[in-house]
Amino acid sequence: MRYIFILLVFFCLNPVSQAQDAREQVVAVIKQMFNGMRAADSNAIKAVFHPEAQLQTSTFDREGKPRLATTPIPMFASRVGSAKPQSLDERIWSYDVRIDQGLATVWTEYTFIANGQFSHCGVNAFQLIKMSDGWKIHQITDTRRKENCIMEAPLTEKEVGAFIDKWHQAAATADETAYFGAMSADGVFLGTDATERWVRDDMAKAMEKAFAGKSAWDFKSRNRQIMLSADGRYAWWDELLDTWMGVCRGSGVLERDGQTWKIKHYDLAVTVPNDKMKQFMKLTKKK
Repeated sequence: MRYIFILLVFFCLNPVSQAQDAREQVVAVIKQMFNGMRAADSNAIKAVFHPEAQLQTSTFDREGKPRLATTPIPMFASRVGSAKPQSLDERIWSYDVRIDQGLATVWTEYTFIANGQFSHCGVNAFQLIKMSDGWKIHQITDTRRKENCIMEAPLTEKEVGAFIDKWHQAAATADETAYFGAMSADGVFLGTDATERWVRDDMAKAMEKAFAGKSAWDFKSRNRQIMLSADGRYAWWDELLDTWMGVCRGSGVLERDGQTWKIKHYDLAVTVPNDKMKQFMKLTKKK
């Protein structure tokens, strides 16, 4: 019986392990390409590409019209090989990996440093194919810009905690611009009343009187837990808050775009001790 149980556990956990292994293999191929760029090693570059691969850039011409530029892989590898070692440094900040059987897509945020100087930033959209000799890059399409670029690795939990603190402080000081500016345009706020489900701009209108004074509300966090997605683009948290209603629980979801975090969803709930639940139910029971 014990042997059967061990087998069941193995087969249940094994798919998770395999998925993790596949992710690591895909990311390793991409890292090999960027390491090859830094080393000016054209052979290392060629080794990671599928024979039919192509490199493309989604950009705009001088008139602002969209265009798609294509660079043949042999030309790309030759350019890398002719550069000085360490002169091409593409810094990757996140890996958003999706895999199904022999197909993988990876979205990476990057900042490109050429000869020690900032050049541009954007995203790379990779497509990889599983071959008999491992994963190969089949397609790369990138974007390029010079605004809202990440220049150093995010501070993760510390950075997120500071963002949430500033958001609460904006309400405490009735800073309407900072408070609602921290939310995405489609961000949702769930209040303690069952009718309170607001999208950002609707909430701003509903809270005009509250933000007209010196303080809209002043919530103090006493216990906060922060979690981050593997690619660093999302964060979610929950916390206990000291409020005028007593102890409440707040929980939310953040999305990072470049160096900017935005609140996508927030839920504020009143906490009710279990031993007082029946009294609470009587108070809220509809007659």
